[in-house]
Order: sequence, then C-alpha cells, then structure tokens
Amino acid sequence: MDPKQAVIEKIKSYGGWVNTHAHLDRAFTLTADNFQYTYSYLKEKWHLVDEIKKNSTVDQIYARMVKATELFIEQGAQALGTFIDVDEKIEDKAIKAALKLRENYGKDIEIRFANQVLKGVIDPKARYWFDMSVEFVDIIGGLPAKDFGRENEHLDILLSTAKEHNKLVHVHVDQFNTDDEKETEQLARKTIEHGMQGKVSAIHCISLAAHPKKYRFETYKVMREADLIAISCPTAWIDHNRTERLAPSHNAITPVDEMVPEGITVAFGTDNICDIYKPFSDGDLWTEMRVMLEACHYYEVDQLARIATINGLKALGIQK
Repeated sequence: MDPKQAVIEKIKSYGGWVNTHAHLDRAFTLTADNFQYTYSYLKEKWHLVDEIKKNSTVDQIYARMVKATELFIEQGAQALGTFIDVDEKIEDKAIKAALKLRENYGKDIEIRFANQVLKGVIDPKARYWFDMSVEFVDIIGGLPAKDFGRENEHLDILLSTAKEHNKLVHVHVDQFNTDDEKETEQLARKTIEHGMQGKVSAIHCISLAAHPKKYRFETYKVMREADLIAISCPTAWIDHNRTERLAPSHNAITPVDEMVPEGITVAFGTDNICDIYKPFSDGDLWTEMRVMLEACHYYEVDQLARIATINGLKALGIQK
C-alpha cells in the first residue's frame, strides 16, 4: 500500500484540494531588508507588515495574488479561501486587487475572500474599514486578540454583522500555544449566543492542545453544539517557540486527531506564504497535509482527504 497515493487519489475523487485559509495579498513579500522581522513575535508582526501594505500598489498586490493562485491551480486545487487586509494602512487596495483576481481567475478556481482586521474592529478607524469591506467580502474575518480585553465585544461585532448580512465568519483563535487562551471555547459560546451555528470557523485553535484533557474534551462538546468548524494551518504553527511553561505533551498544531473522532468538522490551509510570518513556506499543499498527519499521528485516509476537500468547501460556503 502507498498511503500517500491513497490520500491523493481520494482528494482527486473529491474534486481536488481546497486551501481554506491563506493571506494571498501578502504572499511573496519577503525581501532581504525585511527578513530580519521573521524572528519577531507574532503581535509585533501585526504592525511590521504596515510598511508593505502602505507602499504596495494595487497592481503589485494583484501580481502577488496571481502568483499564489496559479500555484494552487497547478496543484489541482478546486477552491481557495484567502483573507485580505482592509485597514487605514492598505485602505481598499487589496479589495481592488481581489476583485480583479476574481474576474480573471474565477472560472479556474472558486475563490472566497475574508477581511483581515489586523487593527481590530473597535477602534473608530479600524471599524470604518471593517464596515466598508463587509459588502465586498464573502466571509467576515476576525482577530479577537487584537482587541485584547474586549474580545467579547469584538466577537459580538463580527457575529452580529455576519448575521445581518447573511455571511460566514472565520476567526483567528488560540494562536499562542498556551493554556491562558480559551478563545476557541469563547468563540463557540458566542456562536451559540448569536444563533450562528454551522456558519462559523475557528482558525488555528492550537492552544487547545496546551490544556488538560478534561478541558479539551469539554471544549469539543461546546464546539459540536456550535457546529464550529476548525481550520488547521499545520506548518504555520509547528515552528512555535519552546517555553519553560508546563503543559501536556503536545505539538503546536490543531489537535485534529481528537477533533475528528469527536464529530468536529476540520479543514486546512496554508496560511502565509514566503513573507515575514512564514519565510520558507512555498504553498505546497501536500507538505501541509504531511505535517498535519505526522504531528497529530493521524492516518485515516478518507478523513484526511475530506479535511483537504469536502470540509474546506463547507467552511467556505461552497456548494457542489
């Protein structure tokens, strides 16, 4: 038996890869000058990309998005979900590039856009650009950690906006691999509170694995009640720095091996490509799959293929 070939053939039978999470407007922005930022802490990088965003033209952003999109088409991807930055630094330039991308590549691959809110959604300037982007994007994006201390308010804004406009929601949660974070549970409970079951995806969720087993499985129960989809971006977090903090033995990755048997829908994506977040990422989808299955010791061929295809379509709201 060739297990890799078995997974790939299954993926083909389901229509091809689905990259559920990326940031194509920042893909291939790594330079000799900004390479120094690759060692910076995540929250620092949220601001360090401002210069790139401010100085990029619509044509430059479009060219980056084209290069990444063609990369996924070459790999046989049927669908792609990508966040695009929308804030006072980049303004509407990424939206204009995304519109052009959809016009020129929409027949070759299904593309869904979400608004990246690196400035949060509570500050008046940030809220202006968030509101401005809502009509264009297919998916409402969130980053509650950016509005630290006001995470519930952040989520209320996302979910109420999505409900009003009948859109899906994708939220970055539990990114710091620590048991201080309980954002996945928080998102699940807010999803239920707003009556948005089945319309919300939690991106990353790596801090779940840092919690004791009892808490993890209690959270899975709430996730099931919320019909919350988990999106794993394996290589984006496997590099998480070691600490001296005591925690259950685990990898810095979405605990896919526990979630799937618990009835939680799991999808996956590449996240950043060749930028200050992930300088060596080349967007190879098999690499993402290989890292995920090895890190989670999860070898169920059909489920792996569904994670790479059918589940991603569900997370992106694509009906086939």
